[in-house]
Amino acid sequence: MNEVSQPLPERMRPHNLDGYVGQKHLVGKGCILRSMIENGSLSSFILWGPPGVGKTTLAHIIAETLDRAFFTLSAVSAGVKDVREVIEAAKGRNLFSGSKAPILFIDEIHRFNKAQQDALLGAVEAGTIVLIGATTENPSFEVITPLLSRCQVFVLKSLDAEDLDTLLRRAISEDAVLKTKNIKVEETEALFRQSGGDARKLLNILEIVVDSQAGADEIVITNKLVNDCLQENIAIYDKDGEMHFDLISAFIKSIRGSDPNAAIYYMCRMLDGGEDPLFIARRLCLSASEDVGLANPNALLLAEATFRVVHEIGMPEARIPLAECTVYLASSPKSNASYMAMERAMEAAKSDKTAAVPLYLRNAPTKLMEDLGYSDGYKYAHDYPGNFVDLEFLPKGMEGTVFYEPQHNSHEDRLRAYLEACWPKYYKK
Repeated sequence: MNEVSQPLPERMRPHNLDGYVGQKHLVGKGCILRSMIENGSLSSFILWGPPGVGKTTLAHIIAETLDRAFFTLSAVSAGVKDVREVIEAAKGRNLFSGSKAPILFIDEIHRFNKAQQDALLGAVEAGTIVLIGATTENPSFEVITPLLSRCQVFVLKSLDAEDLDTLLRRAISEDAVLKTKNIKVEETEALFRQSGGDARKLLNILEIVVDSQAGADEIVITNKLVNDCLQENIAIYDKDGEMHFDLISAFIKSIRGSDPNAAIYYMCRMLDGGEDPLFIARRLCLSASEDVGLANPNALLLAEATFRVVHEIGMPEARIPLAECTVYLASSPKSNASYMAMERAMEAAKSDKTAAVPLYLRNAPTKLMEDLGYSDGYKYAHDYPGNFVDLEFLPKGMEGTVFYEPQHNSHEDRLRAYLEACWPKYYKK
């Protein structure tokens, strides 16, 4: 492809650390990644950060700087077979050339299921490859423990206004296409806000704005021009952008509103647009707790099982348990009583952080604590009829505070009846 016909983010992709913008805590002078590169002592690691902050670019720079063979896989499309083929190719290269281990870069490594990650483990452990993974998700939850234990994790941050300004000025002055145009930047607020700390998005927006002014003698970038251009060029679905948030909002609100038809429609819209199925599964877990709650405690169990199954089997099969869980949650009775109890209790906890735990509720592991009255007066509930004893458990000054108010559904009606029997002074019939 002719260089000038490439998208602006590709044309502006740096080839060395000096041209790399952002992540000074990792690649600044004397910082850990720069030192690793300069010393040539490369070990496997995972780059964790939001989209468009330079994860892929950094992997390419490292390979170029160290003159290492570079293999790349996308976890969206690669399977176990692809992983094994790359590992075999890396083994062959090592065997015949005696060169240093090639780099295998895996984009969106969080989308690899357990079997795919297991296929990597032996090669990473043996040093056949140096793995560089990129993920927007917390690797503690998405990467299997044996693989994670063999990789360092480097956290990348969204680009700040200074970084974005550097990229903007550099693109205008250095890009082969843009430097031939008369571009004047009057306002940057809309550019930076719409990019959200994402370098790729910033450069895409800049290119859209410039292209919209084709033939103009002078291009003056203002907030209004940026916003007008984006309104005309909004993508049908952008999993990192506004439509992403609109669809997930509609999905959750449809579940909350007990409409399984709308909920499964929005789920399919997201999957068709390329949304990560694990993102949807996580939202189902939250909805099961926040919106269904104690009206149907089995909802959280099903959501948790759905997350595990989706993680294990991946797409396209993962859409089936996602659909099952979505319909189940939307069709379940709803209660946010436990969520609201947490909110009220959190407010109370913040307002008085010094409220003392009653002495009789404290442990007394030492003689001194026992002498001071720790645990003195505590009554063991199981020693009393019905496994209940009337004892105040909240700190002094908070006695009788009710945070949890059961709502009216079959399950919480039973909980309310039990609480009314235990605490008639707090829960009135």
